[in-house]
Amino acid sequence: MKAVDSPFTKIINGTTQFVIPVFQRDYTWDADTQCAQLWNDVLRAARTTGDRGHFLGSIVYIATGDSLAGFTRWMLIDGQQRLTTVTLLLAALRDRIHESKWVGGGENDPTPNRIEAYFLKNVQEEGDREQKLVLRRQDQSTLRAIIDRKEHPKDASDHIRDNYNYFRQRLLTVDPAEVYRGIGRLVIVDVALDRQTDDPQLIFESLNSTGVDLSQADLIRNFILMRLPEKEQTELYETYWAKIEALFRGSEWTFDAFARDYVALKTQASKQEKASEIYYAFREFFPSLREDRGSLRQALEDILRHGRHYASFSIGREVEGERALVMGEIRRHVDAPAILVMQLLELRDHRSALSEEELLEALWLIESYTVRRAICGYQTRGYWQIFANLAYGLGQKHPLEDLKVALARQHENYRFPSDEEFERQLQEGDLYGLRVCRHLLEGLENYDSKEPTDTSSYSIEHIMPQNERLRKGWREMLGPDWKAFQKTWLHRLGNLTLTGYNSKYSDREFDDKKTIEGGFSDSSVRLNKYVREQPVWTPKEMNRRTNDLAKRSLKAWPALLVDQSLVAAADHLEKQKLAAKHDISRLEMSADAKALFEVLRKRIMSLDGNILELVEPNSISYHGPAFFLEVLPRAHRLTLLLALDFSEADDPSDIVMDASKKKFFMHAKHDGGVAMNVRTSEEIEKAVPIIKQAFAVSNE
Repeated sequence: MKAVDSPFTKIINGTTQFVIPVFQRDYTWDADTQCAQLWNDVLRAARTTGDRGHFLGSIVYIATGDSLAGFTRWMLIDGQQRLTTVTLLLAALRDRIHESKWVGGGENDPTPNRIEAYFLKNVQEEGDREQKLVLRRQDQSTLRAIIDRKEHPKDASDHIRDNYNYFRQRLLTVDPAEVYRGIGRLVIVDVALDRQTDDPQLIFESLNSTGVDLSQADLIRNFILMRLPEKEQTELYETYWAKIEALFRGSEWTFDAFARDYVALKTQASKQEKASEIYYAFREFFPSLREDRGSLRQALEDILRHGRHYASFSIGREVEGERALVMGEIRRHVDAPAILVMQLLELRDHRSALSEEELLEALWLIESYTVRRAICGYQTRGYWQIFANLAYGLGQKHPLEDLKVALARQHENYRFPSDEEFERQLQEGDLYGLRVCRHLLEGLENYDSKEPTDTSSYSIEHIMPQNERLRKGWREMLGPDWKAFQKTWLHRLGNLTLTGYNSKYSDREFDDKKTIEGGFSDSSVRLNKYVREQPVWTPKEMNRRTNDLAKRSLKAWPALLVDQSLVAAADHLEKQKLAAKHDISRLEMSADAKALFEVLRKRIMSLDGNILELVEPNSISYHGPAFFLEVLPRAHRLTLLLALDFSEADDPSDIVMDASKKKFFMHAKHDGGVAMNVRTSEEIEKAVPIIKQAFAVSNE
């Protein structure tokens, strides 16, 4: 790498061309800030006495690999904004001199031909080699029109056009010679890279280490494509990366989430990466993706395919039919399942491991899981990791079955709410304050309807008003306990509905709410059918409507149905894996306890060849496949905790204790109804029949 201070005019003068890589972002400087600052810097440099110049920044470039004798092409890695802006200033200066017919008095003063030949065009070249600076997309077509003095294209780049016009306007009141002199005093750090020895991506990262100027998408794109020759860059960008950018255009933050979830899915990450560190996680992961896929092209195909899956869920791109419906329902109230949906779509659309019916069932299952938990008020903190783990666990043979089993095996804090829990909360909970309340009402409005209602303009309406000072008619209808009734029923499901006339309803009397224009009697909202049929609105009507809507909710967001034998098999498999990982020799025991345990262990394992032995932090538990025994080592004895009701224990030796009478057993990881202490081999022999009984009960 060679880095030297050079006049800006030197780097662009000569038969040379700077090309902006096709994957680079567009020109973004605006007139009121960066262009205004450059203009002031140019005038300040022009008016400075002596040879002192003005430092403009760095220009970093590397040979494209297709230069010819007498003509050199450079790929610009850093400095696009500066180089483009000065080019626009020079074009504006050329055109100002030409149109005003200004003629300077010195031999070094600028002329239109001189500016064009030195800084804008390679006058001896033609076609693609004529311009000294080649941008991308609309930027290029607009700059080319300016350089060639032609009409701007219809889809002109706003920044290119506006900044050129800004300089045209500023040049009306200054001496062109002064501006030309100022441009000549601009100084840059000229950094020319050697393709054989320098890594342009590492240098690019060091120049943009703060991450302020470039998005995560910019950094990832540059990382993938920058090291490639220009021709290959362009081909791969247009074939793959441009399509990825199009998927997330207008929602760039979603690309960051996609990159995070894509890397997590591929690496089975155990934590969610921070937004500011997505690029670095991708950079570490990508070499393994290329190695796994066999080529850069195949890796990009994989990213594009997963990007389509992700965008279809997160922003509704390229999706229709019932898929679009259910994914829209999920997305409206929770976005954490995106990583799981992405994997489900991959299994359906690419690997054909799911039928379309199974995919839709899986998606509706996610909707039901998240709505039920939201209504029940269960925690959502940690949702991303829950859905990520669910995605990691989907196999290619029976992915829907895998999903159901995994949901059934969730920890208590993330369980799938039962019908009883869900219905109780719908009947007794204050739902109005929940974020999911509107989603619930919209779902109930359109459940099982072939002609869904467009509820986008509707708002939630309290049938019995929220105003603590209810009108006389309401007080008389509710009776002397109206305050208590209002407090109890106000935010419950039976008193909530949807309407497009919320402001008209206000806190009117019930009859008014029914009969005014747009009132309940005229309402086309299905949720209001029961309301308009009632002569009064009291706790009796609210309770009946609550119960009816709760029953409908159980159908709209059904419970998890899964074969319990599959759940038990999954539990057993997990225990087998845990058993294989743990070394029983690492568990600390006294000499007396260890001697007793060796005798007891032989007797336990001889009961059945499929018994699993799990080493807990301070104990050993036994499963066959259900838990039936935990051994707790003590100083000179072993305490045995068995999954057996005390009343059922067959104990002729009278050695068992009622474990339910003790608040806790030190170091115990499991619950049991029977406990025993053994201190000798003889006591172990007396304990074995009761252990057999616990084992038999656990298998019933």
